[in-house]
Amino acid sequence: MIYTVTLNPALDKTATVENLRLDSVNRISELRVDPGGKGINVSKVVRELGAKTVAIALLGGHTGTMLRNMLAELGIECKVLEVEGETRTNLKIKDPALKTNTDINEPGPEVTDEQLRGMLDGLVGEVGGGDIVVLSGSLPRGAAADTYKVWVAALKKTGAKVYLDADGDKLVRGIEAKPDLIKPNEIELGAMMGRTLDADEKIVEAARELIDGGLDRVMVSMGGAGALYVARDVTIKANPVKVPVGSTVGAGDSVVAALAYAQDKGLGLEDTMRLAMATGAANVMQSGTQAAPRELVDSLIDKVVVTRL
Repeated sequence: MIYTVTLNPALDKTATVENLRLDSVNRISELRVDPGGKGINVSKVVRELGAKTVAIALLGGHTGTMLRNMLAELGIECKVLEVEGETRTNLKIKDPALKTNTDINEPGPEVTDEQLRGMLDGLVGEVGGGDIVVLSGSLPRGAAADTYKVWVAALKKTGAKVYLDADGDKLVRGIEAKPDLIKPNEIELGAMMGRTLDADEKIVEAARELIDGGLDRVMVSMGGAGALYVARDVTIKANPVKVPVGSTVGAGDSVVAALAYAQDKGLGLEDTMRLAMATGAANVMQSGTQAAPRELVDSLIDKVVVTRL
């Protein structure tokens, strides 16, 4: 089973606005609403790929109820920690005329360490060997900086595989507990390493430093430049598939979903990379943060070029 954890979920509103102007009235021509947050995005894609998934989420208020109902309509089981306050609503403004994407994100409700500990204890009691747990996204207000470190350590003791997709201090602290896989982009990895990573060789070198420090696998997404997968005994470059762009929001989440799906199904490494890149490309073609249909993903797999470095 693939579990996802979203500690700061959101209702994602994706609005299309032609020629967005500050200090002026702007009118929306199209509006799409999706259940969101990085872990929930992963669950949506895993479900569309054809695997079972459980979304663990911290939800509150009317918006939280809406989000839970939307997941149920998608056929995704959701286990909820209910908190006071209102789950955030994030507005994503797409301007096709100016070719810009603007995100306006709410902060979300505040939580206590005791609430998060109870949530973690419940998940630890449920998962075990053979399960995959994806921890991703921002932390809610009130959460300690080492929250992901604590969660990774506790979940690894169950025998589950733990993937971490975060940035900044959340990623730095989380790595201390040695998750089975991390997926930064090249900018996030460079910020963590304290240097600019503007070439494949520099990215691989940085990823290998983390491998030498005890990590198993590092998947570095590079947007239009593809992705690099680095493990102790192998490095693979996967080139991107050129597709028309609908929305880039959640593209990285779809790659994580494909990696989790591939491990759950026991796919080989090169097939895993082809699936990951095809899934990312297919999801970029969608509007909002909806998951691309599996048949679209399959139509792109053979277009992915994978090279062992």
